[in-house]
Amino acid sequence: MKRINEIFMSLQGEGFHTGTSAVFVRFSGCNLKCPFCDTKHETFVEMSEEEIEKSVSGFASPWVILTGGEPSLQATESLVERLHNIGKKVAMETNGTHEVPHNLDWVTLSPKEGKAPILSTANEVKVVFTESTDVEHWHKQIKADHYFLQPCSCQNTKETVAYILEHPHWRLSLQTHKYIGIE
Repeated sequence: MKRINEIFMSLQGEGFHTGTSAVFVRFSGCNLKCPFCDTKHETFVEMSEEEIEKSVSGFASPWVILTGGEPSLQATESLVERLHNIGKKVAMETNGTHEVPHNLDWVTLSPKEGKAPILSTANEVKVVFTESTDVEHWHKQIKADHYFLQPCSCQNTKETVAYILEHPHWRLSLQTHKYIGIE
């Protein structure tokens, strides 16, 4: 059984796939306690992989995003395979501190200060930017196709933009879902 916070369809608000429709499977529980986390970990229902598959199959979007909390604590290759079997592409947003299923279609690695990821490759790296974040460390340590900096809770956008202007190997990722008022 998996602890699921919610399953819903919306637009991806961050990173490379911003603006595309996706079904979000938000897992409850995480090994980190980031102060800016938007998941209510105390609220969840237990669901089997079959129940998750059935719930996801009711949505038209071709993409499923496993998110959290930290989805790598609960997501399995068998769950990803079930979602593939109903015609879905599967992405995961992870802090990278645990192995992820090998059959994912896309991995967004969002490393956090104080806990080094064990993953060294991803499709995209998305770092929440604060003035104390050593973002160049993540750029050197993780091989990815795309590197994004994201303002922390939409509060330091000007500082993030200024950093990117000086370090153009980074791209800006805004939490557009928060700006336009969707989940």
